[in-house]
Amino acid sequence: MTITITPPTTRPQLALVGPDVAGATEILTSEAIDFLTDLHVRFSGRRHDLLLGRQHRRTRFSNGADPDFQPLTAGIRADPSWRVAGPGPGLEDRRVEITGPTDRKMTINALNSGAKVWLADMEDATSPTWTNVVGGQHSLFDAIRGQIDFTSPEGKEYRVGGTTPTIVFRPRGWHLTEKHLEFTDRAGQVCAASASLVDAGLYLFHNAQALIDSGRGPYLYLPKLEGHLEARLWDEVFRFTETYLGLRYGTIRATVLIETITAAFEMEEILYELRDHCAGLNAGRWDYIFSVIKNFRARGPRFVLPDRSSVTMTVPFMKAYTELLVATCHKRGAQAIGGMSAFIPDRRDPEVTEKALAQVRADKQREAGQGYDGTWVAHPDLVPVAREVFDEALGDRVDQRHRLREDVHVTAADLLDIPSAGGGEPGAVTDGGLRGNVSVGVRYLEAWLRGIGAVAIDHLMEDAATAEISRSQVWQWVHQGVVTAEGTRIDAARVEQVLEEVLAELPRTADDRYDDAADLFRQVALAEDFPTFLTVPAYTQFLVARV
Repeated sequence: MTITITPPTTRPQLALVGPDVAGATEILTSEAIDFLTDLHVRFSGRRHDLLLGRQHRRTRFSNGADPDFQPLTAGIRADPSWRVAGPGPGLEDRRVEITGPTDRKMTINALNSGAKVWLADMEDATSPTWTNVVGGQHSLFDAIRGQIDFTSPEGKEYRVGGTTPTIVFRPRGWHLTEKHLEFTDRAGQVCAASASLVDAGLYLFHNAQALIDSGRGPYLYLPKLEGHLEARLWDEVFRFTETYLGLRYGTIRATVLIETITAAFEMEEILYELRDHCAGLNAGRWDYIFSVIKNFRARGPRFVLPDRSSVTMTVPFMKAYTELLVATCHKRGAQAIGGMSAFIPDRRDPEVTEKALAQVRADKQREAGQGYDGTWVAHPDLVPVAREVFDEALGDRVDQRHRLREDVHVTAADLLDIPSAGGGEPGAVTDGGLRGNVSVGVRYLEAWLRGIGAVAIDHLMEDAATAEISRSQVWQWVHQGVVTAEGTRIDAARVEQVLEEVLAELPRTADDRYDDAADLFRQVALAEDFPTFLTVPAYTQFLVARV
C-alpha cells in the first residue's frame, strides 16, 4: 500500500512588518492588503521565474552570446493586422511630460508645471524609504481627489492650481522587493513582497475609479522590462485587477519604458502582449546605457564606453535604438515618448540656465524630428521650451503617429554597434570622466540614503539610472584595464585615491551620509562581483526599518 503524505498548507497572507508612518491609515487598509495578497498569490511565483530567466540571459551574454530578434516570435512581427489600444482619455496629448518623485511638495510642483502629463515616479526618482513609499501613495491619493496641500518648514504654502496634468504612475521594477511587507505562501514560505505589485496594486486599488470619474484613467509606466514575457505578466495583473475592481476591460493603460538592451529586441512583442492595455513606449535612455554596460561589461575592450558625457543620443547605436522605437510604435498605433535630457536650469545662474535651455531645445528638436509624439523634462522651467518645440512639430495634431518611419531599417548589428560610441579609441576615457563618475556616484548615494531620489548635481538631474551608469562604468574600466587620455591606468587603487580626494573636497556635516555612501560605492563599483542594481544592496543595508 502506498501512503501519500500531503504537505501542510498555510493560508496565504501579507503581513505588515514596517513601522507606522504618516498616511498608513488611509493607504494600508485591510481591504487594500487583501487585494495585495491576492496579487501575490497569483503572480509572485511567475515573477520569481522571470527573474531567474534574467540571470540565465546575463550568464549567456557574459559567455559570448548576443541578444537577437527572436525566431519564435517572428510571426507576431510579420503580422500587419494587430494594433495596440492606444491612449486612454486624457492621455491623447503627451507633448510634454514632467518626471519627478511623489512627495507632497514635488507632487504639487508637478501638477502646477504646465506639462500635459506628470510621470509620478516611485522608481528611479524615489528613495524607497518606507516613509516615501507610503507617503507617496498618500500624496497621490489626495492629489487625485483635489485635497492636497503642503506647508514647508519655512512656512511657504504650496497649493494646486486649476489645470493639472494627466498622471501616469511608475511603480518599482520587477526586480525590487518591499521588505516592509512579508508574503507567506501556501507552503508556509516567507519572502519580501514584490515592490511592483505593492506599488501598482495600492495605486490602482485606491485611485482607479476616482481617476475614471475625473475623466481620465488609471495609467502606468512600466520600468526595467527585459522582454515580452515580463510584459505578459503585467497584462495578466491588469486583467485580474480590472475584474477585481469591477473596471471595464482595457481601462488600465500602460506605457513601457524600453530601457534594457534585451527589450530593444522585443519591442513589437512587448506591444503585442500588452496590446489591449497599451498606450505606447518610452525611450529610457539612461537605463538603456546602463543595461548595455551591465550586459557586456566583461566582454572585452570592444564593449567599453567612453566618458559618460560622450555617450550622446547621436552615437549610432543609440540613434538606431531610438529610431526603431518610433517606427515600431507608429506601425502598431502606439505613442512614442522621448527621454529625459539631464540638463537643468539654475535660477541663480543665467549662464547655466541659457546653456541648459539650448541643450534641451536641441535634444527635443532631435526627438521631434525623429517622429516622437512627446518628450520628458525634469524641471518645470524646461516645460515651455519643450512645449514650443513640439507645438511646432505637431501643428494642429496631438501626436505624430501618422509618421510611420518606413525609412527606418535597424538590424541586430546596428543595436549592438557599441564600438560606434568610440570607447575603444585613444583618449575616449579621461581622468575627468573617472572623477566625475566617482563624484556623482558618491553624492547621489549620500542623498539617496537620506531619502532623496532625484538630485541636482553639477547642473544635471541625477537619479538612480544615471548613478548606475557612473558606477558601472567605473567597474568596467577597472576590469578592462582602461588607460585614460592622460595616461592613468584605472585600477582599484586609482579609484580609491579619487574617492578619497572627492570625499576630502565635499562639505561635511555631523549628520551627512558620505561615509556610508563611499562604502556603498566601493561595493557596487569595485567588488569582484557586479551587483545587478546598486539600489538592491543599498536598500537592504540602510533603508529597511522593522517594527
